[in-house]
Amino acid sequence: MNMLVIGGAGYIGSHVVRTLLDKGHSVTVYDNLSTGRKENLFAEARFVEGDILDSKALREVTADGIDGIIHLAAFKAAGESMIRPEKYAVNNLTGTINILNAAAENEVRRFVFSSSAAVYGEPRYLPIDEKHPKSPENFYGFTKLEIERLLEWYDRLKNVKFAALRYFNAAGYDPHGRIRGLERNPQNLLPVVMEVASGMRERMQVFGNDYDTRDGTCIRDYIHVSDLAEAHVLALEWIKANDRSLIVNLGSETGVTVKEMIEAARRITGTPIPADIVDRRPGDPAQLVSTAQFARETLGWKAKYSDVDSLVSSTWEVYRR
Repeated sequence: MNMLVIGGAGYIGSHVVRTLLDKGHSVTVYDNLSTGRKENLFAEARFVEGDILDSKALREVTADGIDGIIHLAAFKAAGESMIRPEKYAVNNLTGTINILNAAAENEVRRFVFSSSAAVYGEPRYLPIDEKHPKSPENFYGFTKLEIERLLEWYDRLKNVKFAALRYFNAAGYDPHGRIRGLERNPQNLLPVVMEVASGMRERMQVFGNDYDTRDGTCIRDYIHVSDLAEAHVLALEWIKANDRSLIVNLGSETGVTVKEMIEAARRITGTPIPADIVDRRPGDPAQLVSTAQFARETLGWKAKYSDVDSLVSSTWEVYRR
């Protein structure tokens, strides 16, 4: 298939592009390079520099024989979204509406969307399945949930079949070392840990150690980015085969605390990684752990690289260089 990957120069997007290319698909990357990096682009993929707020450019790129769209162009820092909701509203919501309108106008009927476990909010039970109530605790999660609702309407009214992939915490790097572009201004745990380990920053912060967890720090389900990339391609193929839409969780089904991740990084990197305990961030649930049973049954997908040591070591290979 001829795929358009919006946000394909970013951290997750570049891994998705690499997996699509490995499986023989043609790829056009559309990215404004605000957080994506040119070093994450591949010679085999066409690159178009553009913004999702540019409706005309989106209509032009989707008119070029595109069979499907993978949309990864969203701001994603949960903490920042509580301080600057207007930034997230314009980019995540308006930008996605522009993409959907371009897809509908040019009859692109396959759409894979990077959603998030943030749509669930504070869990009412664990592990979280796709039927769990949706009650986002931060504005970022709200934007993802609203986009899922938009997708349902565009499916119904414009026949755009979608897969909304609710992933938990993306981490790690390509195990084969083909992607080395570092995230710009990272706010997720593991890249921040690695910036301290590699000397890019002196110390890091742990937001709260008084949660009701085994060591007082938040528990998250970390999923390797290469496992995520594989799921995007499987979801695309599922839509093509079934001509139906799909909402599915993607996670490792294992909870890791912030403290445990830092300790693993200290062991693997051999560095002290100074960490200061500070106040909780608003909108941070204590625990988020998934069940990926539906992904296994529907897509035949299973995480391969999402153990803690693989996550940390593949990331350290990039940062230590």
